[in-house]
Amino acid sequence: MTRIYLEAGPKKVFACSLDWPGWCRIAKGEEAAIDRLMEYVPRYGAIAARAGLAFEPGDPVVVARVAGSDMTDFGVPYEVPELDLEPFDEATARREVTLMRAAWEMFDEVAAGSPEDLRKGPRGGGRDLTKIVHHVEDSERAYARKIDVRHRPFRSREDREAMRAELAEVLSRAWQPPPTTGWPPSYARRRVIWHVIDHLWEIEDRR
Repeated sequence: MTRIYLEAGPKKVFACSLDWPGWCRIAKGEEAAIDRLMEYVPRYGAIAARAGLAFEPGDPVVVARVAGSDMTDFGVPYEVPELDLEPFDEATARREVTLMRAAWEMFDEVAAGSPEDLRKGPRGGGRDLTKIVHHVEDSERAYARKIDVRHRPFRSREDREAMRAELAEVLSRAWQPPPTTGWPPSYARRRVIWHVIDHLWEIEDRR
């Protein structure tokens, strides 16, 4: 089976995989969110393949529900489920960090091969490429602070890579409660990977 949890906001629901971090999709209603999640099996499978992992998800099974908020409706899997407070070993952490590195690699490749001007939405909205890249990087630096990885604003690609190296190292460690940082590591890995691949897919869809 594929273990998922649902985060329900006032109007929208996120369906998120617990074992494949970053594989999260949103829709109006629980069934629609689960259907949307499963529609993205091929696209998430590309991330897993880059990480060298076999991705053969079974039927989705809801193992937890989380009360969301306006942030959920805004489009962010914002709440930390209780299951993210369970201990995990180093092998689990390293496996998920492998997915995080794969997401970074694929995002950089797609960004490098895409035009600056991306197709606008029906109302003319949407960031162009450079703004999306900067948004992903700035958000990542803010996310890193949630697990006490602190870096100054990036002045070069080397600065970004130094932050990512430290972030990956911290998130590769075994962990057990109680939490000592703003986010538990399981949630941090999911949030970082989701944000990267969400914008990766946005660029692919709009180029």
